[in-house]
Amino acid sequence: MIDDTASLRDLRADFLATSTPSMPLAGLIAWAALGVAALQLPPRLVGTLALYIMAAILPLAFLLDRLRGRNLFAGGTPNPLLRLFLTSIAGIAVTVPVIVMGAQGAQNPDLLVLGMAILAGVIWIPYGWAAGDPVGLRHAVARAIGCYAAYALAPEPYRASAICAAVVLAYGYSLAFMKRPGASAIAAA
Repeated sequence: MIDDTASLRDLRADFLATSTPSMPLAGLIAWAALGVAALQLPPRLVGTLALYIMAAILPLAFLLDRLRGRNLFAGGTPNPLLRLFLTSIAGIAVTVPVIVMGAQGAQNPDLLVLGMAILAGVIWIPYGWAAGDPVGLRHAVARAIGCYAAYALAPEPYRASAICAAVVLAYGYSLAFMKRPGASAIAAA
C-alpha cells in the first residue's frame, strides 16, 4: 500500500512489482514489423507508419499481458512514480510534430523513422529512474547512438530497416537485463 509517507525505495519496489515485460516486448514486435515492412513498402508509407509506433505499443502490451493472464495497470495505482512514467509518455508525444515538420521540411521520410525511433526511446529514461534500473538510461542512449549510426551508415534502400534493427537490438538488451518484479529497487535518486 502506498501512502504519503512511503520512501523512494518503497515506491520503486511497488513500481517494479507492478511492471511487466509486455511493453518492451510490444515495442520489439512493433519495430521489428516496421523494419520488415520497410523492405517492401514505399519510404513515405514507412515514415507514416513510424508515426503510429508509439500508439501501437501500449495496446499491444495490454494484449500480451491479457494473453499471459495479467492486467497491465489493473485498477490503477496511487504510486506517483507510475503516474510520472505515464505522464512522461504524454510529454514525449507532444514533441512528435517537431519530428514531422523536420522530415517534411527535408522531404526525407527516413528522418521520420529516425526521429520516432529516438523519441520513443526517451521514455526509457523515466522508466529506468522510476524502477531504479540503469538499463533505462543505457537503453535510451544506446538506442539513439545505434539509430544515428544506422541512419548515417546504411545505404538508402535499407536505412529505415537499419534504424528499426537498432531499436530492436536495444529492446533485446533491455529485455535481457532489466530488473524483474521482485528485484530490489535502487534507493539512490
